[in-house]
Order: sequence, then C-alpha cells, then structure tokens
Amino acid sequence: MAGTRPGGGGSVGGGGGARDAVDWLVAVAPDPGACRRQWERDPGSTLLLPAGRRWDVLTLPASLGGPALDVLIRLVERPGPVLADTGEERMGFFVPAGTAGRWLGTGVRGAGRGTWIVVPHPAGRAHGLRWLVPPDGSGALTDPAVLELALHEAAATLGERGRGANGEHGADGERGADPGCERS
Repeated sequence: MAGTRPGGGGSVGGGGGARDAVDWLVAVAPDPGACRRQWERDPGSTLLLPAGRRWDVLTLPASLGGPALDVLIRLVERPGPVLADTGEERMGFFVPAGTAGRWLGTGVRGAGRGTWIVVPHPAGRAHGLRWLVPPDGSGALTDPAVLELALHEAAATLGERGRGANGEHGADGERGADPGCERS
C-alpha cells in the first residue's frame, strides 16, 4: 500500500501513545468523556467527530492520495494523520482547521466547520476505515502547502506514467496532469 513503511505494520508510526491520540481526537467532541468511554468499552467502534474545531479533513481519491502520501513521507519527518477506507478508494488528510473552506481542487472534498467525520480508534481499524498515519496525540497536522506540493508531484508522476514509453499524451491530450489542488 502506498504510504506505508516497511515493517511499520501498515502505517507510519511515531509520537505518543494511543491514550494521547484518543485524548487528542475526542477533545473536539461535544462530550469527550462519553467518547473516551465508548472506545474503552469497544476499541473496534467508530466515533462521529466534528471537523473544523482543531482540524479539517481533505478527502481525495486514493489513486492520487497514496502517491501524495509517499511524497509527504519523503518531505517531512511525519505527516499529520491520514485515514483510508479499507477498499482503498479514498484517503483523508488531517490539516489545520479552516483549510477546507479555502481549498479548491477537482475531486477533493473538504470536511470543515459544520461537518462531521467517522474515525476508528487510533490504534486500530473499524467499519471500513483504517489509519495509514495514526494520530499520535501531539496535534501534528499536515501543512496544506506541503500537501499541495506533494499532490502536484504525485499528479505529475502519474501523468508521466500515463503517457507511456513513446511520450504520447494521455487520452485528454494534456501534459503533466494537474491535481487541481490550488488553495485560495
């Protein structure tokens, strides 16, 4: 899977323990204690948490998100949390609150203030979701400018692969695919 490190158990590790990560995630909930107790009773459950308080989530197709995560891992010591559906169709990058409202990008969905996301326990997977980069409790998020650069590099690489060995353009006749991920 793109974005994993060898021997890393399928995700990029680091940072604090699962308890710190749980505390960080549930801090945005209307009732953090109830959320914490839910995960203590059933670590395999998911929580519905409000975006836009401490973080937003940018969700994009995994076909672009996987290569972008690979680029991020080369650029920064540790990217912010990244979720994926187990069908590997979509990936969600946790970015600073307010980013979703300013992000313009084809195929990119933003979850910010007024939206909610489903998350599994930071130490596991549940109901079709898993962490590629679990939260570590530090509050570290992916810098949107660095994510934008990673998306451009990933899209360019995918565009190069799509042109084939003879240098022909893809079906749309474009050179150097643009992920359409400009911030305003």
